[in-house]
Amino acid sequence: MTALDAVSIITAKRNGGQLSDEQIDWVIDAFTRGMVADEQMSALAMAVLWRGMTRRETARWTAAMIASGQRMDFTDLPRPTVDKHSTGGVGDKITLPLAPLVAACGASVPQLSGRGLGHTGGTLDKLESIPGWQADLAVPRMREILADPAAGAVVCAAGADLAPADKRLYALRDVTGTVESIPLIASSIMSKKIAEGTGGLVLDVKVGSGAFMKSIADARELATTMVELGQDAGVRTVALLTGMDTPLGRTAGNALEVGEAVEILAGGGPSDVVELTLALAGEMIALAGLDADPAAALADGRAMDHWKAMVRAQGGDPDAPLPRARHTDVVRADRDGVLTRLDAMGVGIAAWRLGAGRARQGAPVQAGAGMEIHARPGDTVRAGSPLFTLHTDTPETFADARAAVAGAVTIGAEPATTAAPLILDRIAM
Repeated sequence: MTALDAVSIITAKRNGGQLSDEQIDWVIDAFTRGMVADEQMSALAMAVLWRGMTRRETARWTAAMIASGQRMDFTDLPRPTVDKHSTGGVGDKITLPLAPLVAACGASVPQLSGRGLGHTGGTLDKLESIPGWQADLAVPRMREILADPAAGAVVCAAGADLAPADKRLYALRDVTGTVESIPLIASSIMSKKIAEGTGGLVLDVKVGSGAFMKSIADARELATTMVELGQDAGVRTVALLTGMDTPLGRTAGNALEVGEAVEILAGGGPSDVVELTLALAGEMIALAGLDADPAAALADGRAMDHWKAMVRAQGGDPDAPLPRARHTDVVRADRDGVLTRLDAMGVGIAAWRLGAGRARQGAPVQAGAGMEIHARPGDTVRAGSPLFTLHTDTPETFADARAAVAGAVTIGAEPATTAAPLILDRIAM
């Protein structure tokens, strides 16, 4: 008979064994109920980081975390449901125009999002810069908004009952050096997304200097694992691997990124953000089984109408001025030439130092803090021309932010031979 106690399970994985379904179910349930101590679960996480998990183990681990809490069900909605998840990057405001755009094409988009830790803020931090907007919604209200043909999309905080085992385990992994385990990353993301109850899911897995995954091999392994987990759980899942060596768009910050998203919904905005928004929308629309042209919905104003309805449905005023930082500082080029490198990590750190991100969970962020990016790789610059405008309410942070971007920029005599593609790969089963 399989031993069901924490020490036996830790030892089995430490020694390279496969955990049984019964062992996984027991340890996740016992940990959720406080019967497995934090130090025991930390030891098991380290054993998983070291020894890995098979596809069966990872799927069962994910299912056990889903079973630790509530699982939503939107199958009775009049429109198909589809969602998107990004592993995060600098200037990644894609959710903001994407959710209303896909809703304008006939799907319901139940997007449960989070707040950022490090770099710039998360999606909820960005949206909370809109006057009146509220992140917390009860499930019945979510259903009302998703069923409303004028809105059709929700971006809100996950409730405490959604995969609570994952929340507890993530807090331990963050302080015990076990974040990097691909099975644990994949199960953490997918347990919440599957519990969310969406019928289809598109994953945007970032790879590059400003992403969690620095190599395309690691990003591909993570994407494949998550696609497999989705398929095993009956959720149609596709992943795109997208570049994050250079920030997305021309802003990094909270209100600044909302403003850029509104530009896109109005038919403008940076070409890279538009390209990725349309690519992800196309994948989501296909998973939902719809025949619609997202570019047309962006061009004719339908996506903007859904954005305004979505914001109003969560208490926000889409027409109110966005917050602006009290202080700005311009970083200028020190020589003539061509901008050949704009490092996403350096820009992200600068935005964080200005107050757009947080160093610890629950810390406040500045709505108006962040950066405008005036030149991108391939652009010709002159000595004294602006590269960045820094925004903050705390001007004493300008020096540290300038130090971060000083190493993020390379100005050369010749442009790079070929621009790196934005979309690097597509993973589907």
